[in-house]
Amino acid sequence: EVQPFTSKEIELLETFADQAVIAIANVELFQTVRRQRQELSRFLSPQVAELVTSEHGAKLLEGHRRPITVVFCDLRSFTAFAESAEPEEVLGVLREYHRTMGELIVEHRGTLEHFAGDGMMIFFNDPLPVERHELQAVRMAFAMRARFDELARGWRKRGYALGFGVGIATGYATLGRIGFEGRYDYGAIGNVVILAQRLSAEAKGGQILLSQRVHAAVEGDAETRAVGDLSLKGFTRPVPAFAAESVKTPTPARS
Repeated sequence: EVQPFTSKEIELLETFADQAVIAIANVELFQTVRRQRQELSRFLSPQVAELVTSEHGAKLLEGHRRPITVVFCDLRSFTAFAESAEPEEVLGVLREYHRTMGELIVEHRGTLEHFAGDGMMIFFNDPLPVERHELQAVRMAFAMRARFDELARGWRKRGYALGFGVGIATGYATLGRIGFEGRYDYGAIGNVVILAQRLSAEAKGGQILLSQRVHAAVEGDAETRAVGDLSLKGFTRPVPAFAAESVKTPTPARS
C-alpha cells in the first residue's frame, strides 16, 4: 500500500525543489555571463570585458584616476602603401597586423584602448594592476617589434615596404567609460596619453621612444640611448626622450 508523504517529507521535497530551481538559475546566469564576456571580448580587451560584467564593473567604469603606462604604436609609410595598394590588400595587412599585436597585448596583460587604422593605443595598470607596468610596457614593445619584423619580411615579398614605431610614456590619467548609449569605450585621458602619441609620431622605423619617466623606471632593466630634447606638438617646452635599445627578459619564477 502506498503511504502518503508526511509533512516533514513534503517540506524536505520542497526544499530540494527550491534548491534545484536556484541551481538551474545559477547555471543559466553563469552561461549568460559567459556568453556576454565572449561577445564583449570580440570588441573589447579581455580585461575590460571581464570588468564590464563583474560585480564592481559599474563603479569602476564611472571614472577614476590612476598611474598608467601608455603605449602608442603605428606603421611607417602606411599612408603611401594605402594610396597605392588595393583596399583588399590594405585590409589584409591590417588584419594580420592587428591579430599579431593583439595576441602580444593579451600575453603581456595590457589593455587595448583602441585600434585606429594602422595605429593602436595600449595602457598598463588598469583595470588590472600590473607590477612595474613601465617595464612590462617596454617588454611588450620589444616583443611587438620582433613580431613585426617577421610580418615585414613576408610583406616585402609582396612589395609592401612598411616600418613600425613606438612611443611610451607613464603618468597619471583619468580612466573610465567614454561614449554614448549603445556605443561605449573604456578609455584614458591625460597628458600621458598625448605624450605617448607624440613620441610614437617622432619614432623612426624600428625605434621605441621612451619618456624621461619611463626611462628612469626601467633603468637597470633596459639599455637606452638619449636622443635629445624633442619639440612636440602641444608641449610648450622641449621633452627629453630616450630610445630603448634592449631589455632584459623576465627571470622565471622558482618553483
